[in-house]
Amino acid sequence: MTKQVLLRALILMSALLVLNGCKDSETAKDAKKGDPALVLDTGQEPRESLRYKIAHGTTTTAIMEFGIASLTTTDRAAQLAVTPGVRLHIISGPTLEGKRGSTRFDVRIVKAEAIVPEGIDPKVAMDLNRSASVLNNVGGWVEVNDRGIIQRAELNNAAKRSDVPVRLLAMIINARTSLSRVILPAEPIGAGARWEARKELVLYGFEVSQIDTYTLTQRVGDELKLNVQVQQTALPQTITFEEEGIELEVESFKMNAAGEVIVNLNALESNAAASGESAGVLNVKTVDGTERVEIDRAVQMRMTVTYDLAESQEIGAVEDAEATADAEE
Repeated sequence: MTKQVLLRALILMSALLVLNGCKDSETAKDAKKGDPALVLDTGQEPRESLRYKIAHGTTTTAIMEFGIASLTTTDRAAQLAVTPGVRLHIISGPTLEGKRGSTRFDVRIVKAEAIVPEGIDPKVAMDLNRSASVLNNVGGWVEVNDRGIIQRAELNNAAKRSDVPVRLLAMIINARTSLSRVILPAEPIGAGARWEARKELVLYGFEVSQIDTYTLTQRVGDELKLNVQVQQTALPQTITFEEEGIELEVESFKMNAAGEVIVNLNALESNAAASGESAGVLNVKTVDGTERVEIDRAVQMRMTVTYDLAESQEIGAVEDAEATADAEE
């Protein structure tokens, strides 16, 4: 029972990193308090202000995959396992014009499935797929400015279903991926520039502090190549899963990840790949007693994006072709 609860929590924690905040996200709150992007190095000359240029009607389709290997150590034994990951099929858009020049669009998980290794117990596989499937059609709408900062957002009805746990809603409200949509700095930057974005997240009930550090390594037109480093930490805290009769007490948690992001300033999402390691110590309390669990985990994530032309871009391309044909005639 304890193992299944931990696996289910892990899948849902990973999966919901794809969604932007709904209602007031922590990033949006930070934007009100001060600039969420802190520039550490403006980079080399020439420097230029980077801004998203999302055309009306833009749609982006993405597939995100998470693979996880973990070493779990208890008072009785140690176990190395490849934990089932998750594959998410996500559609963002089409975009609409928001307030004050912002961009508004829907984000929806059209399909969520567990990546189940061969040989796993069929009952566990069924439970994992059932846990992932509650994310189908979960999403909402998001409004961002030309720097990628959330202005407003809201959950859709699928996210408000009674069979979607409250903790999932909290994750959707607060979680913000570090890879799909990068927050751009306010000031002009050049090659070699470094900046960081700080976030306070609630992941499946756990309060986590996160720092994302980006380095601009290359720019070609509207495409940016970035190196990213992500650090997460959590202070001691206790979470109760009443339905399962389990209480998790976090003694410590730390995660470090690094990867590469290819940002298209004309698109809603980015191609990205990242890997990292985390270490945590939990005390799992049930009616049978308390067990101390140490979890060392390696994570790999890849996001593959398909960019769909905005309707305005398609019309423009057709008009250009017609004009060229007329000129030739």
